[in-house]
Amino acid sequence: MENQSVMIKDIRQGMKNLVMTVIVLDIGPAVQVKEREVRTLKVADGTACINLSLWGDAGNHIVPGDIIRLSKAHVNVYRNCVTLLNGKACEIDKVGEFCMVFNEQLNMSEPNLELSTGACSGKNGGGPPLAMGPPQSSNKPLPPRGPLPTPLPQEGKGPKLNSNNGGKPPPQRVGGGPKGPPRPDRR
Repeated sequence: MENQSVMIKDIRQGMKNLVMTVIVLDIGPAVQVKEREVRTLKVADGTACINLSLWGDAGNHIVPGDIIRLSKAHVNVYRNCVTLLNGKACEIDKVGEFCMVFNEQLNMSEPNLELSTGACSGKNGGGPPLAMGPPQSSNKPLPPRGPLPTPLPQEGKGPKLNSNNGGKPPPQRVGGGPKGPPRPDRR
């Protein structure tokens, strides 16, 4: 894989010595970790986008829109997200600005709960790196997210309007506590 450029969509957990050309889309704030500074950049190529953790002073010299060539980068998992890292031997060269076709629809750094931090550090039983890519689909229905919509009241079955509160339906108690429905507003 040496001197051969890799596309982001082909990146897999545990890959090392990667050579790739990407465009910088976004740069996060610098965070101090021990004695070093790290920035998270969102970078992309024509196939996908990924987070790049940039250690050291290099983050101060890169701006969104820069096209950079990474040599000897590696891939790891951080907080269940595949992340590209610049190691101590990584070389970063600016090769252009703004003119690059990129795809940010496929985000390789989306959280994936199937990834474990043990596997990312090379402790996956000596097996090959786990495949990274879009989650596999299954025929199981997904559980609903958030509250279900409230059905509209049918004629004669909805809350009764009360003339004491301006024609509005009475407020409903959430959870229906032991005291029953709340009393109408007093004036």
